[in-house]
Amino acid sequence: MAAWVAKAAEGGDAEGSEGSQGSQGSESPEGGAAGEDRPGDASGAAEAEGGASGAAGEPGTAEGPAEAVEAAAEPEKVPADAEVPAEAPEAPKASEAPSWFAAKKPAEQAAGRTTAKPGEGPAETPEPPKSDAPKSDSAQSDAPKDAAPKADAPKADASGPATTDSTTAAEPAAAKPAAEDPVDQPTTMFRAVRPPAAPAVDQPTTALKLPRDLEGPGSDSERTSTFVPLRPDLPTKSGPSANSSDKSDEKDGPAAASTSAAPASPASPAKASAAPAKAGATPPPAPAEAERTRQQPLPPLPPLDLLAELTNTPPPPPSAWRTTMRRIRIWTPLVLILLIVFAIAQVVRPLPAPVLKLSAEPTFTFGGGPLQMPWPNEGQGAVEVEGVGSMGTYGAQKPAPIASVTKTMTAYVILRDHPIKGKQQGPEITIDKKAAEQANATHESTAAVREGQTYTEKELLELLMIPSANNVARLLARWDAGSEQAFVDKMNAAAKDLGMTQSRYTDPSGLLDSTVSTPRDQLKLAKAVMQYDVFREIVNMPNVTVDGIPGRIENNNNILLKDGVSGIKTGSSTPAGGNLLWSANTLVDGQPRRILGIVMGAKNAKILNDKLQLSIDYSYELIKKAQEDVTSAAVVKKGQVVGYVDDGLGGRTPVVATKEIKAVGWPGLKVELALTDGGRAVPHSGRAGDVVGTIAVGEGAGKVSSPVALQEDLVEPGFDKKLTRVG
Repeated sequence: MAAWVAKAAEGGDAEGSEGSQGSQGSESPEGGAAGEDRPGDASGAAEAEGGASGAAGEPGTAEGPAEAVEAAAEPEKVPADAEVPAEAPEAPKASEAPSWFAAKKPAEQAAGRTTAKPGEGPAETPEPPKSDAPKSDSAQSDAPKDAAPKADAPKADASGPATTDSTTAAEPAAAKPAAEDPVDQPTTMFRAVRPPAAPAVDQPTTALKLPRDLEGPGSDSERTSTFVPLRPDLPTKSGPSANSSDKSDEKDGPAAASTSAAPASPASPAKASAAPAKAGATPPPAPAEAERTRQQPLPPLPPLDLLAELTNTPPPPPSAWRTTMRRIRIWTPLVLILLIVFAIAQVVRPLPAPVLKLSAEPTFTFGGGPLQMPWPNEGQGAVEVEGVGSMGTYGAQKPAPIASVTKTMTAYVILRDHPIKGKQQGPEITIDKKAAEQANATHESTAAVREGQTYTEKELLELLMIPSANNVARLLARWDAGSEQAFVDKMNAAAKDLGMTQSRYTDPSGLLDSTVSTPRDQLKLAKAVMQYDVFREIVNMPNVTVDGIPGRIENNNNILLKDGVSGIKTGSSTPAGGNLLWSANTLVDGQPRRILGIVMGAKNAKILNDKLQLSIDYSYELIKKAQEDVTSAAVVKKGQVVGYVDDGLGGRTPVVATKEIKAVGWPGLKVELALTDGGRAVPHSGRAGDVVGTIAVGEGAGKVSSPVALQEDLVEPGFDKKLTRVG
């Protein structure tokens, strides 16, 4: 725009005075262009004659045709403190559209040429007056605070002749098409040029709008842009002036603000003299900081859009196929990475510990049908093969008096607390007065001992078990625990430790019928006490000779004279009847097997001795049947596959027994098989023939076993099994 104005100024030679355009230059009610003299203005004949008459519609602005047309098209809001005419005269209609060449005259006037009246000499260009008039409200919202204040355009005298030429007179017609009807518009206020003395400051960019005639597809002028600040950086003015400015902005909109914010041309002295300066007004302060652009961060673009922007290639249109392929390209690497990590983790994971599992039948039943034992028709009892199991029971299996069978528990506690091994005799024990006095009792079995005699522990145990001396039982109790009652407490504690839950001891001899037990409890005690060699030796003696006691002492258990019978203890009383706790032996495959049994409550006799003998007879029949039926059978053969090694990943390596296993039993007995590692960890790999465990049949002392070995090589699991394992 500046270049266009300069060109027009160089090519034109017309001289005239500056004035307002059309009806906007008139301020008097008569419609004349009467100029107002203002204090400080360079008013004179040159200024009065140089202004264009508003009634004649002569353009005289120095800002060029663009500003004139813009001012005519978009009226600026008049400031609150400016004088507004009562009626604005209508703009004169042009008979024909003037050419753009007529715009050169105002440009020459803006370049500083003088305008002379006819008959007078050249007039000097008036100096723009310094005015303190406040800026318009619309300018306050768009223009910076340090912009020069506006001044009203000078008015020409209606009676004076106006010096114009044809091109100048035709300029208003070019600003507005002739076909458009004129409308009433407020007086356009032009901003005065800032005095040169004021320091220059940064100002926000102001968009200059071209005339609508130039804005078209064929126009070669620059496109206008509108500056929209991101946020107001200038401080807000307070007071009535600020409120008036806000209202003016809201009413006129962006068009009025853009027009009023346009800076005044340096060659517009008439505009500077149009607005009266207020006395004592000071220019507004400069902004605290320079205007700068603030850019908000943009959201990140999608990957394909970003790639398209970098490669200058537009993204392909979305489709189901492209979406599927994109998902495949995204997820395939992730799935591959996960598979690789999974494979590595599977390979480095520790292998599960191999275990031995039984593949043979877990149980074995002996042939020959069910066992037929000759059970007595009275009392109660039980028979058991040590280490194999029970051959059966009969009777009520309830607690009942056991008489002198109680002495078995007395001997067990003495040997437990004072054990004797091998050929030892044990400590010597002195016979006290009480034991000597009880030796003369006639209603119970005793041993003829005298006070002051000393006997070894083994000798006193022989007197306890063979002649069943009650006075010796009480003597051992006092020697061991200090008192009989304390010893009885130890007897009950021992019974509890052995699992004899239905037994109760009240004296060490069994004379009292309050001492009770059951057949099963007594078999538990028999298995425990028969572990002592000295006890088995004593109870298997038919008679004994003890120093200090005259004669040979006979055993009341005459069943010991029978083949294979070895004890244990008889007991009889009126409440208990005849009782016998016995032990017998049998040979199975050349190995002795112990059979334990008891008969309680034999009462089918008149006298007590007959009742005791009756219990012995019952016991011998059971012993003979047990010795006959107890046998052995091959449960596992040598080389038989009894199980396998499970490596935990599906691999199974068979194992075989290294020798034949024969179990002890009787007809109808069912025994269990167990395959164990023998206390050693099963290896992950090995060669055929390596021993890896044990196969066992039975339990306890009667358990028989055989080592097991690998039938073939044991191989550690491969990569495929490691990769596919779960859990």
